[in-house]
Amino acid sequence: MIQIGDIVVSRDLFDKHFICHLEECEGNCCVFGDSGAPLEEEEALALAEYFEKIRPYLRAEGVRAVSEQGTWVIDADGDKVTPLIGRDECAYAVFDEGIARCAIEQSYEAEAIPFRKPVSCHLYPIRVSKLKQGIALNYHRWSVCEPARILGEKEGIPVFRFLMDPIVRVYGESFYDELEIVYRELMNKPEE
Repeated sequence: MIQIGDIVVSRDLFDKHFICHLEECEGNCCVFGDSGAPLEEEEALALAEYFEKIRPYLRAEGVRAVSEQGTWVIDADGDKVTPLIGRDECAYAVFDEGIARCAIEQSYEAEAIPFRKPVSCHLYPIRVSKLKQGIALNYHRWSVCEPARILGEKEGIPVFRFLMDPIVRVYGESFYDELEIVYRELMNKPEE
């Protein structure tokens, strides 16, 4: 683990490789899981506020799930998450040629809403854990992302570099620049 300010970063973000490969995984991170996408408090409020602008991008099943459950729900762990269709798909998942995509992100790209998608989705495969003082950024390994690991390894792209945009979105450019410095230092050190 590496400490940058009050953020503890797993070495896996530098050592492991990752590039989303939607053509292979078909966006299954939006389809499988124990609960919906984790939401920050502001994101839950924004989904409620902007739902009518997201609605045109949803499938009928998604609209029905939201109308029955709400724009967000509390999961078994007590966290705010996106609702599900049945027990699997995120209510905000839409399909384009068999590939799951995010209706929230499509709304953002159409400039209908001001936020891109939940931070937890944008940062994936990084999972954020709250510590007593600060947070930890950990690499989450999930079988549905095996194509992303294979492609990332082939292209030599470390996890943190693939996630530059969401890291900058959440933690700022200076934090990302620190990650680059740490990476260069780690790559110059011989294995111990």
